[in-house]
Amino acid sequence: MNSKRYVVGLGEALWDVLPEGKKLGGAPANFAYHAGQFLGSDNTLAISALGKDELADETIEALKEHDLNYLMPRVPYPTGTVQVTLTGDGIPAYDIKENVAWDNIPYTAEVAEVAKNCRAVCFGSLAQRNVTSWATIRQFLDATPEDCVKIFDINLRQQFYTRNVIEESLKRCNILKINDEELVIINRMYGYEGLDMRGTCEKMLADYKLKMLVLTCGTNGSYVFAPGLTSFQETPKVKVADTVGAGDSFTGSFCAAILNGKPMEEAHRIAVEVSAFVCTQNGAMPTLTPELLAKVK
Repeated sequence: MNSKRYVVGLGEALWDVLPEGKKLGGAPANFAYHAGQFLGSDNTLAISALGKDELADETIEALKEHDLNYLMPRVPYPTGTVQVTLTGDGIPAYDIKENVAWDNIPYTAEVAEVAKNCRAVCFGSLAQRNVTSWATIRQFLDATPEDCVKIFDINLRQQFYTRNVIEESLKRCNILKINDEELVIINRMYGYEGLDMRGTCEKMLADYKLKMLVLTCGTNGSYVFAPGLTSFQETPKVKVADTVGAGDSFTGSFCAAILNGKPMEEAHRIAVEVSAFVCTQNGAMPTLTPELLAKVK
């Protein structure tokens, strides 16, 4: 593995149980899948853990079907599932099962080897709800090279986060991705009530010495803040099938564009287009069109 530098999605691997059936999901796997569509599947990797059950076997089959490389040791816990219900607008609500395989990701020699040769990694707060995976994610981030792009896609879900997890993650990332609802929570948690949305973003950018901060605001557009630079993109109006995985496709395509040398504003525009397309498809891992894929080359 050390002859290659990987783009890694690190954290939960699970099945989204949707009204029309179950689909492979989990933000890190979604991220790796979409980054891989642009960068080549050989260069991307999803790291998590699976149970010793039939659902784990199905997971491996689904990963192979999506041409997604994986490093997912088997552990004595059930493979993760999330019950997803959709509102009339296609907005998902999640019931995330606890004490599952991805709560117990081991820091193996193979995982450590990938960390040493990591070009970019995306991680969130959800997979840090349990001490085992929390420790593995911190070890992984601390072992990455100096030039590694480390994206903290905060993903605040239910009650599965603490200020300590968020703080330690902010210290270890160089790009933060957050949505407007999560920004309100962070604003209160950190006592930033006197600041508006932009002020909070600019303070976090400075306080944590971030290279970029991505703020998504649903139908109200999205922003990317960097020191001395701001990009805004309106959200395209599309017929929404569901929004599951749309944010992960944004992050994966944005990361791929940045790694391929695209300017921040262009990477932002591509990410918005990809995310809008994914909203028109069912599930988190649709195949992107050749027109979209060509934009990152």
